Amino acid sequence: MEEILQLTVSVKRVDYSIRICYHIGMTITWFGQSCFRLEAKEGSILIDPFSKEIGLKPPRIKDEIILVSHQHHDHSNIEDANPEAFIIQNPGEYENHGIAIRGIQSFHDNKEGTERGLNTIYVLKAEDLNICHLGDLGHVLTDHQVEDIGDVDILMIPVGGTYTIDAKTAVEVINQIEPKVVIPMHYKVDGLTVPLDGPEKFVKELGLTPEKVEKYKIAKKLLPTEEIKLVIFQI
Repeated sequence: MEEILQLTVSVKRVDYSIRICYHIGMTITWFGQSCFRLEAKEGSILIDPFSKEIGLKPPRIKDEIILVSHQHHDHSNIEDANPEAFIIQNPGEYENHGIAIRGIQSFHDNKEGTERGLNTIYVLKAEDLNICHLGDLGHVLTDHQVEDIGDVDILMIPVGGTYTIDAKTAVEVINQIEPKVVIPMHYKVDGLTVPLDGPEKFVKELGLTPEKVEKYKIAKKLLPTEEIKLVIFQI
């Protein structure tokens, strides 16, 4: 008689999960005044970090690239920057982390800098987006400056007056540049001790209904194709 041995094999089922990350483009954060963080696949850019003396909470500086439009304390607080950060404070042509940056000389007033000095406009390209930050621009652009700026997808423009262009002049500059998206900056918000106008005059002057955001996520394919989009941050 043959003895048959039956072997039972138990196989444990294993479930494998695959995490798929979708890259959605650039994330823009506004901290008040002219200070923005641009988070792109190429790296992180911080523009015009301010000091706490203006009544707002400064951002923690952790970025690979820092841009400073001029040497006033509400635009140039770089003391806590990483020693390895790439810091730009003057006009010129630059490239870092695959991000092309161009600084264009302008003035902080409408009297060729005799009252408040120089200001640097920055144009940068990241995530295939052309970003223009006007700093504390104090005048309508010259034809040469408009040509140097070139095509702009997203424009960051001061609108609060007093130390920069006001609402009416800001609209004039927007018409010169013709961007796809406009982000106003350098205006009165809660806690700010600098005497500026709020954004209401500018919104009325521009005549567009704003999209209000806490963070703005944008990709090239999501840019408006017809009317300019107005984006206002809530902080």
